[in-house]
Parts: sequence; C-alpha cells; structure tokens
Amino acid sequence: MARKEEPKIQPNNDLEKKIIEAFEVFDHSGKQVVDVREIGTILRSLGCCPTEAEIQEVILATENKEATGNVPLTNFLPYMCKVMIEHRFYPASAEMLLAAFRYFDTEGRGYLTKERFAKLMMEEGESFTQEEYDEMMQTALDPVTDTIMYEYYINQLMVEEAVETTEPPK
Repeated sequence: MARKEEPKIQPNNDLEKKIIEAFEVFDHSGKQVVDVREIGTILRSLGCCPTEAEIQEVILATENKEATGNVPLTNFLPYMCKVMIEHRFYPASAEMLLAAFRYFDTEGRGYLTKERFAKLMMEEGESFTQEEYDEMMQTALDPVTDTIMYEYYINQLMVEEAVETTEPPK
C-alpha cells in the first residue's frame, strides 16, 4: 500500500518560517525529511553553534523512529522552536570569549602564540578539524606578529556575526 503524501507544513510565525526554510534547503526529496547528517549544517544555518554532542542530542530527539537515518520536519520544527526560544546552542558572547582567552593568556600579554592557540584548538575540549582550524586562522592570526591578538579577533567575530544577522535572506 502506497504511503500518502504528508500535507505541507505551514508556518504560524516568523520563527517557524525561518526553521522551515532552513530545513527545506536540505530536503532534496521534497517530502519534508532530511538525512540526519544534514542536521548540524541546518542548525548552523539557523545561527546556532552546537557541539557535536548537542547535534547528536537533536538527532536523537527528532529522528524518525520507524525509519532511522532521517529527520522529518514534523519532529524537527517543534523541537527547534523550543531550542531557539530557549536560546540554546547560541554563540558565546564577546565577554565570555574574552574571559576564555584571558584564562589561557597566563602572562596577560593580550595575545596567544600561534603554537599555543593551535594546541588549544586541536587538543583541548571539543577539538577542531584541520579545515575548521585553517578557516579560523585566516581571521584570527595577525600576519605581522604571527600571534592571535585576541581582543581584535573577538571584535572581528562580532562584526562578522552582526553582518550575518543583518543580511537579507537569500
């Protein structure tokens, strides 16, 4: 017996519209379902900064229980509305980033060496991939001193974030 097509979900507000639009970019079949491997990318496109563990948490909460490996919009939408209203998975504030950099700058110099920063990013906490690290270093590394002047770097991040949040939808 053929499964009948689910009716297209209509957004009730701007938040739902934003989530549905992000989801639909990865819904290649047009059946309101995405592969679980796309969830991290969808979360990031919504402005979230989840850890790998948090991505797994979203997948576990929203994955289709009968057909594992995919996430239906009917599960994802209410879960993500709640997540976004609670401001979970959001990037750290400038103050939090500054406090973290200062913690690792034990000599209070206002910068971290490229080597120290590399060790922290690749080995401490949730490690970065080489590709993520290289991309970050394009902005973080001062080419003249070969150090990370962290107050300047944090300002660059905040400017990029402000530009991303004020750009009109594509």
